[in-house]
Amino acid sequence: MVITRAEGSTFWTNDGRAILDFSSQLVATNLGHSNRAVQEAIARQARELPYAAPGFATAARAELSEALREVLPSGLDRFFFSTSGTEANEAALKIARVAKGRTKVLSRYRSYHGATAASISVTGDLRRRASEPWQKVPGTVFAPDCYCYRCPFGLTYPSCGVACAEYVDYQLEHEGDVAAMIVEPIVGTNGVIVPVPEYLPRIRAITKARDVLLIADEVMTGWGRTGRWFGVDHWRVTPDILTTAKGVTGAYVPLGVTATTPALHEVFRERYFPHGHTYEAHPLALAPAVAAIGEYKRLDLLAKSKSDGEYLLGRLRDVGVRHPSVGDVRGLGLFAAVELVRNRKTKTPFNTPDDKLSGTPLVVEAVAKAMLDDGVYTMPWVSHLVLAPPLIVTRPEIDQGVEALDKALGVADARVDV
Repeated sequence: MVITRAEGSTFWTNDGRAILDFSSQLVATNLGHSNRAVQEAIARQARELPYAAPGFATAARAELSEALREVLPSGLDRFFFSTSGTEANEAALKIARVAKGRTKVLSRYRSYHGATAASISVTGDLRRRASEPWQKVPGTVFAPDCYCYRCPFGLTYPSCGVACAEYVDYQLEHEGDVAAMIVEPIVGTNGVIVPVPEYLPRIRAITKARDVLLIADEVMTGWGRTGRWFGVDHWRVTPDILTTAKGVTGAYVPLGVTATTPALHEVFRERYFPHGHTYEAHPLALAPAVAAIGEYKRLDLLAKSKSDGEYLLGRLRDVGVRHPSVGDVRGLGLFAAVELVRNRKTKTPFNTPDDKLSGTPLVVEAVAKAMLDDGVYTMPWVSHLVLAPPLIVTRPEIDQGVEALDKALGVADARVDV
C-alpha cells in the first residue's frame, strides 16, 4: 500500500482511498498528521541550523531540555538525545550497567524494548527468540508479567497479593549482579496490559531496597497517550531512568530521549561514558519536539486523551460483549487492546507466538484486513488488536473505527469453538 498524504487522523493511498488511522501508525503520531506548528519548526530549524556535531551546544538543545524538565517526573532532568526508542534504551542499559558495575538486567516476558543488540536482548516477546542466534547480549533475566487476564501464577486479584511484584523481590534477592529492571509501565505491543494499582509502586520500592535501578520504557506510553504526560504518572512513580521517543515529536522526525537523575549523571563526571553517535542531539530533531510539547499543551490533549479514552473503552466493551471471539478489552487513555480467543471459557487464543514465527496466517490479521477494507487501519499482533488513534481524534472518528471493528469481528466469530 502506497501512502501519498495524511492530514489529521486520516491518510490517503495513491489510488485515492481515505483510511482512518486507528493506531497512529505504530502508536506514534499522537498529534495526528500534518500538525502545522511542528512542520514549521522543522522548516525553520532546517533554514537556521540543520546540523551540529553533538559536542556543540545549540539553542534547540537548550530549549528542549527546558521543555522536558517541565513535563517529565520531577528529578529526571539530565538528557541524552538519540534517534529512536531502541537507541534510547541502548543508552539506558549501558548507563545502568556502567554506573552499577553489574551485568544483569531484569525484564519481563511480555515486553518489547527495541531491535538493536542490548534492547532486543531484554525484549521478552518472539522477536528476541528470532534474533538470539546472532544478536544476544548476555545477562537478561525475565520476570512474570502483571497480566491479570492470564495470570502466570493462576491467581486472582486482589487475593493474589500481587504475587507478580513480590516474585521480583525474590528474584533480586537470589539472582545477584543485577544492575537494573526495565519495564513498560503499560505493556505496549504485547497487549496494552495495564497493571493493578499496587504493582508499579511496589516494583519501585523493591528495586530501591535492592539497590537496583528502575528503567521506565515510555516509548509508547508517553506524550499523553494514556491521559497523562507519561505512564508512570498514573502511579506517582519516578524511575531512575526514563526512555521515550515516538510522540516526543509526533513521530515527524526521529528522536529518542534518555532521561536520568542528577545522581546518575554525577557518576559519569569522573567515569568515561562510552556511548554516542553522529546524530546525537540533532538540532533538526530537537526543534520540532519543542513545538510538539507546545501543541500538547495548547490543544489540552492530555485531558482529551483521558475523556476520549473512556469513551473508546466504553464503546469497545459494548462491542466485545456481543462477539464470542473477544476475550478481553483493556486500556488506559487512547491506548486500548482487544484480545481475541477461540474459546472464552478456556481463554484459548486463536494463535500463538510460534504461529507468528512460523508464518502461519493469524486470525487477528484477518480481522485487521477486514477493517482496512472498510477504511480503518489498526495494528494486529499475534492475538490482539492495538487501538490507539491520534489524540486529536474526533468522537465521530472513534465511532467509525469501532463500527469497522464491530463488523470485522465476524471474521473471528466464525472460527470460535462451538
